[in-house]
Amino acid sequence: MRIAIAGASGNLGRRTADDILEKIDPTDLVLVTREPSRLAAYAARGVAVRFGDFDQPESLAPAFAGVERLLLISATEIGRRVAQHVAAIVAAKATGVGHIVYTSITNPSPSNPVVVAAEHRSTEEAIRASGMAWTFLRNSIYAEIQVGSLLPALTSGQLVHNQGTGSCAFVARDDCAAVAAAVLATDGHEFETYDVTGPELLTADRTVAITSEVAGASVAAVAVDDEAYASGLVEYAALPEQLASSLATFGRAIREGHQAQLSNVVELLTGRPATPFASVVRANLPVAV
Repeated sequence: MRIAIAGASGNLGRRTADDILEKIDPTDLVLVTREPSRLAAYAARGVAVRFGDFDQPESLAPAFAGVERLLLISATEIGRRVAQHVAAIVAAKATGVGHIVYTSITNPSPSNPVVVAAEHRSTEEAIRASGMAWTFLRNSIYAEIQVGSLLPALTSGQLVHNQGTGSCAFVARDDCAAVAAAVLATDGHEFETYDVTGPELLTADRTVAITSEVAGASVAAVAVDDEAYASGLVEYAALPEQLASSLATFGRAIREGHQAQLSNVVELLTGRPATPFASVVRANLPVAV
């Protein structure tokens, strides 16, 4: 079976490629990217590296030719992703792809205020309507993203957040890659939706406590409302107002309980436990410090 990863040069794409190459022959893997030169090391191993750009739909059919199972990694540009994803879905269907695996988010429901929920929901709907078999990997918020906001707090001594007392099972990116590789390389996942989460639900207070313990520092969690959180991102991180407001929706979603999913999917599909949050902190601490 020929398997393709679309969006292969990103962090999740590379990690998934590394994992799946432990399970399949390199000649059975196709990596699709806008920048093939970035994946030259994989080409040297016998992997087919093909140009494909979601913004150039005509490039996608040649990129997916001969592929039976496709991992569609969500694009990154908010506001443009649905059109980009639909272009990939149409091309996959036209070239005979039988099964599409899509990286979505936990709980992309209409009630979820997180800014990306509607785009993921629309993409899932388009895939369902395509007639292809599908698997949705609803990944929780990456632990690395949460750690990225915590590490600067080691200097300031405060983590300002708008998560309230809500919780989220932050998931390591490596675990998402391992799950994706397992689904791509094995049968029996058609028409399944998997919540891919970390091993424990964590509040902001708890993530701060874990980070403080690992780093040997004292950090306090300071809860604010959405407006104050977004304003702080503009004032202190120099982010554009629209981006700051978009980022604030993640904390709101956690606070309101929309991201409180907890599953054993990582262990169930990979055979190993999900990575603890403390391990992600520890792995990223030397880089930041």
